[in-house]
Amino acid sequence: MRFPATANWRTIQPMTSRFNTLIEPAGLADLLGAASAARIIDCRARLGDPGFGARVFAEGHIPGAVLGDLDRDFAAAPGNRGRHPLPDPNGLLERLRGWGINTTMQVVVYDDMGGMFAARAWWLLRWLGHDAVAVLNGGSPAWLAAGLPLETQVANWSRGDFARRPALTREIDAAGLLNNSTASRVDARAEERFAGRKEPIDHTAGHIPGAVCIPAAGNLDATQRFLSRNELAQRFNGLSRELICYCGSGVTAAHNILAMRIAGLDEPTLYPGSWSEWIEDKMRPIATDQ
Repeated sequence: MRFPATANWRTIQPMTSRFNTLIEPAGLADLLGAASAARIIDCRARLGDPGFGARVFAEGHIPGAVLGDLDRDFAAAPGNRGRHPLPDPNGLLERLRGWGINTTMQVVVYDDMGGMFAARAWWLLRWLGHDAVAVLNGGSPAWLAAGLPLETQVANWSRGDFARRPALTREIDAAGLLNNSTASRVDARAEERFAGRKEPIDHTAGHIPGAVCIPAAGNLDATQRFLSRNELAQRFNGLSRELICYCGSGVTAAHNILAMRIAGLDEPTLYPGSWSEWIEDKMRPIATDQ
């Protein structure tokens, strides 16, 4: 159900806590009463359909949200660094300021895929040193299921003062990964892609030798909400304390990183280039389970 933007549903209340992993729909609704309390980024996307996010945003989005595009805003151009390399940090800073985001502001990111794309934006803001960023648990479907509105008008926020600070994240490049013999490598792709039985996206099938397959989709329940802290901790049990996360192009790997942080684990390391970069150098080893 959708409600007009003028619906009387907001509660006027200041932000009293910071959210840095997940936020529930009711918690976000509380924040929306004060324009200075939070900014929302709509991260809905579909691989292979670059116009999807803009279309669904125009049809209706959470009030006050801005549109964040996976390819334009949250990744550099594809190439030998993979399909979704990390964006230029200065360009991302400018985009965040243009969206009216301030250094002290709570940021909430959401999608309609259980956080698979929103987690990338979550990781990137933390990469720029911003701790107060959270993924909407269950995304827009959970928002609507709670009886909360969408709107079609586009917010026009005043320019923000977002400033870069020391990163809260960890990252590693392909050379570093080759030289690291102690960390557990966690692949977030589906098991059939990991095993090399099916590869619908990249030109080479398989996985990085020594990796284990823990698909990001398994972090969610049947309603596309994250499992409990204890259930997530169990998913990653038995791995070394040092974890390196990767996937196809560095996007859904962030979902596993978010799940690990919800579970109370130490900050894992992201290999941003992931499989799509790894296979661009024929000297890098490849494993399959065939």
